[in-house]
Amino acid sequence: MTGTDWGALAVNLAACAATAGAVLLATFAVAVRRGLHRLVDIAWGFAFSAVAVVTWLLSDGHGDDGRRLLVAAATTVWGLRLSAHIARRSRGHGEDPRYTALLDKAPGNRTRYALRTVYLAQAALVWIISLPVQAASYSTRPLDLPAFCGIAVWALGLCFEAVGDHQLARFKKDPANRGRIMDRGLWAWTRHPNYFGDSLVWWGLYLLACTAWQPALAVLLSPVLMTLLLTVGSGKRLLEKHMSHRPGYADYATRTSGFLPLPPKRPDAARPTGTK
Repeated sequence: MTGTDWGALAVNLAACAATAGAVLLATFAVAVRRGLHRLVDIAWGFAFSAVAVVTWLLSDGHGDDGRRLLVAAATTVWGLRLSAHIARRSRGHGEDPRYTALLDKAPGNRTRYALRTVYLAQAALVWIISLPVQAASYSTRPLDLPAFCGIAVWALGLCFEAVGDHQLARFKKDPANRGRIMDRGLWAWTRHPNYFGDSLVWWGLYLLACTAWQPALAVLLSPVLMTLLLTVGSGKRLLEKHMSHRPGYADYATRTSGFLPLPPKRPDAARPTGTK
């Protein structure tokens, strides 16, 4: 990342840590007041968007304008779409069972435990995962082949995630599908098209930051961490544990890839056996 102003980048890193912390702490205050910790899921995407905007503003005059604008727009679009989707999906619902189960295990005060294990932890994750966004914005190198490959991967991931979310929402909206497992469209190829799309988005943003091997290695933690969170962390693993008791889910899981999109194992895999 030749020509990077490392002092300005260090200031940006601190500002983005403060931004992520402010968003999650504000969400914590509202969630405690409403007794609804699932609001943190809505704040997740918004926090990334806020970090992207702050980085774009602070990097003015320090990085290539094309790369700065591209990475800020890509991150903001992804984050706001995700937050809006989760907000619509959550409307009219009570607490998420995941947070109820987590806080039931609190060794002391539930509110302080939620602050430490949910909100402050997510603020730290936002800061770490957003490192490619921050690094790319301070690169003086003009847009190149890796950057265009990155935006292509990002676009594929966003489309995969958005289409999967739309298909699932439309499936659930039909009363005839109540209690059934969604195994149509993208959901016939992977049990988690939204999580797979999320992962691609961050691998794409990582490519936007790959302007030299040293920074590329330094920010590699971001897409790796996001992928691990989605596959073995709080994403796929917990959702499948929650879904495992649903009628038809075991059969769906045997014929459908757990993450990477692959052809169904049986020709009739697209036939609805039921929803997610």
